[in-house]
Amino acid sequence: MQMSVADAKNKLPELIKAVEAGEQVTICRRGVPVVDLVRTRTDVRKKPRFGTMKDRIVINDPDWWKPMTDEEVDAFLSGRY
Repeated sequence: MQMSVADAKNKLPELIKAVEAGEQVTICRRGVPVVDLVRTRTDVRKKPRFGTMKDRIVINDPDWWKPMTDEEVDAFLSGRY
C-alpha cells in the first residue's frame, strides 16, 4: 500500500492496524517513496520475572506494619526519629 505523507498523517491509526496485520505500507512525498512501515520482528518489552529479589530484601523491623505510638509520632514530627 502506498500513501502520501498528508494522508498518512490523517490515517495513522488505520496504517498501524494494517501493519499489525502484516501489510507493508510505503509513505511517499511527491510520489517518491520515503518511508516503509513494517511490523517489528521481536517484542521489545521484557516480561517480569517474579521472585528475583527474594534473597536480597531484608526486613529490619518485623513490626513495620503496626501503628506508631504517640511518643513515636511526636518524635517523628519533631525530627528526632
